[in-house]
Amino acid sequence: MFFIRRISDLSTVRDRESLARVQVLFRETFPDVADYADSLPAQLARIAKRKYRIVLLVLEDARARLKGFALAHHHADLGFSYLDYLVGSTRGGRTGAGGALYEALRDTVIGLGATAIFMDVPPDDPDKVSDHARLKANRARLKFYERYEARPIINTDYDGPPPLGQDYDPPYLVVERLKGELSRGFCRKVVAAILGRKYGWKRTDPYTKAIVASFQDDPVHIREPLYIRRPAKSEAAGVLHMVLAEHHEVHHVRERGYVERPARVTAIQEGLKTMATKVHAAKRRSLKAIMAVHDRDFVTYLDTMCGKLGPDETLYPYVFPYRRPDRKPKEHWLRAGYYCIDTFTPLSRTALAAARGAVDCALTGADLVLSGERLVYSLCRPPGHHAESKVFGGFCYFNNAALAANALSKRGKVAFLDIDYHHGNGSQDIFYGRDDVYFVSLHGHPRFSYPYFSGFADEKGEGPGLGFNLNIPLPEQTDEIKYLKALDRGLRAIRAFAPDFFVVSLGFDIMRGDPTGGFSLTPETMRSVGAKLGGMRLPTLFVQEGGYALRNLRRGAPALFSGFMGEAAEG
Repeated sequence: MFFIRRISDLSTVRDRESLARVQVLFRETFPDVADYADSLPAQLARIAKRKYRIVLLVLEDARARLKGFALAHHHADLGFSYLDYLVGSTRGGRTGAGGALYEALRDTVIGLGATAIFMDVPPDDPDKVSDHARLKANRARLKFYERYEARPIINTDYDGPPPLGQDYDPPYLVVERLKGELSRGFCRKVVAAILGRKYGWKRTDPYTKAIVASFQDDPVHIREPLYIRRPAKSEAAGVLHMVLAEHHEVHHVRERGYVERPARVTAIQEGLKTMATKVHAAKRRSLKAIMAVHDRDFVTYLDTMCGKLGPDETLYPYVFPYRRPDRKPKEHWLRAGYYCIDTFTPLSRTALAAARGAVDCALTGADLVLSGERLVYSLCRPPGHHAESKVFGGFCYFNNAALAANALSKRGKVAFLDIDYHHGNGSQDIFYGRDDVYFVSLHGHPRFSYPYFSGFADEKGEGPGLGFNLNIPLPEQTDEIKYLKALDRGLRAIRAFAPDFFVVSLGFDIMRGDPTGGFSLTPETMRSVGAKLGGMRLPTLFVQEGGYALRNLRRGAPALFSGFMGEAAEG
């Protein structure tokens, strides 16, 4: 698991140590401007006299090892931010760190009032690049930003010949609009600020005047996409019945760079705009309904403890006592660790409200399947598959999908497939001794993937449930061929079970670039996954779990469901 947090000052030892690691990585990555790293402590301490504010985000793993950083300037007086440096991996390759950092930066500067993010990016036009060996890297960088609708401003002299005979390739001025169109007047002020505050050109200098004056279009024109093909209107037959997690947005953990954030739901909704969907409101359920799969004391504790917390108060478990029922800590705030499996799933009043809404969402989806709908999608947030009968963790409080599967099991046999990148330890725990729900999970091997203690191939169930639990742990960097082969194995087992209903815990963290995953699946892979699931010809309920790269959510959701609906329509 990875965490993104902002370093605003150097008042703590942790922040000073993180900044030191940023400086080392900066010097290694940008040796030509290595001296800039020396100025970072002063800039963060606001000793340097600047007309902008430094925004530094770091991405670290659970052991506080630096995996990347984003460094930007926020110009509050003009309402824009400028991305100066983005380092998304310390080892090369596609780790998803760059995307996670950019998305977190976007959220941060929006909160500061930015209406656009600008950046200088080397050109991809061969006529503008002096060394064609750089073209591949330049194009890859522009493709990366294009995924976020950040593209070059055109019809200006910003990328014209360098001044005073200097020898470098003038960059494109790339922008992501965060709010509305970009007026000529606004962009002229932005350009003057960038040239002056970053590069030291005075407003009265002829070069500055010429560049500013070259912005003639109003609003300015943005280059059309060159690298990312936008999905067309889906031609797949049928309607996707979608249930939304009501009031999910009240649960937003900000202080630790939480990747499980409200923007995930918005991104999925944006991606599904091209599909025929019917939205259903979730029906409110009682706490007793949650006790159908969760221990009464556990549910009561979460309800009581979260009710004791103030509106802006959070409780992070940090003491994990041995779970003896006769030795529960007496203090409620200490007991959090008794019911939790990690240190990054906080309790709060809003967490409980959102978790109950996610339960409502999943159970309403089960109701729709029982009423005869063949394809239902419960867009739950927070997720649930790490929540066991007596413990929570992994961003999960109550097990939404398990509650839905349990409800469906009252009317027939249920196949329960988990395709989130992380093993659904909670779902396995809840059904481990049952033979009416067949649980199958494809996931990153627990040797290197959360939750680390479950998901091994030899875990096959117990008692009546022996033989009704199938784990298929997969290696890092699993590609499409290996993944689809493993999926076929799981689906063969499910067909042999001959279920009446199909529940799928859906995680888009299996896609390439997710900050918490390690597979290399593409949107086209997700389309194939959807087609195979649709080929089961079963009443199917999808319940949303993980997936933390917003671009993957926007592209993966329509790909998977169009694949499912297209395959189902052929049957």
